[in-house]
Amino acid sequence: MKKISVLFVCLGNICRSPAAEAIFITLLEKKGLTDGFIVDSAGTGSWHIGKKADSRMRIAAERRDINILSRARKITSKDFEKFNYILAMDDSNFRNIQDLKNRTAPTDFASIKKIQEFRSVFNEQEVPDPYFGGDDGFDYVLDILEDSVKGFLESVA
Repeated sequence: MKKISVLFVCLGNICRSPAAEAIFITLLEKKGLTDGFIVDSAGTGSWHIGKKADSRMRIAAERRDINILSRARKITSKDFEKFNYILAMDDSNFRNIQDLKNRTAPTDFASIKKIQEFRSVFNEQEVPDPYFGGDDGFDYVLDILEDSVKGFLESVA
């Protein structure tokens, strides 16, 4: 069986996309589906390459039994050949991903979408960046992501 590959993308890869990745992995584990997927996250910016996720996001996620283990990296042209789905957290990153693909990727293998296309509870069109806000913003982002990531999983599994 061929694995489904999923890449979650935000700006710096230290808040939203690693949280989405960890939520997705947690859902896969609960459903016994981990063997059928390859899951990763990346950022469109390079400021935080190699760093752990923001400690505020890791703490908020741990309270929900979600472990964020990834290290920040930047999206590359090879990701368009490796991943079936590339899921952007907001419009700006969606455009950045599309621009990178149009400049560097000779393939249409990856389906590029906004994660909020899969929401069912929240009305937000984008996942807000909690980086410059207070601690409650991280919990709110986790609420939004749990909804939309669950919806995405239901659409592909």
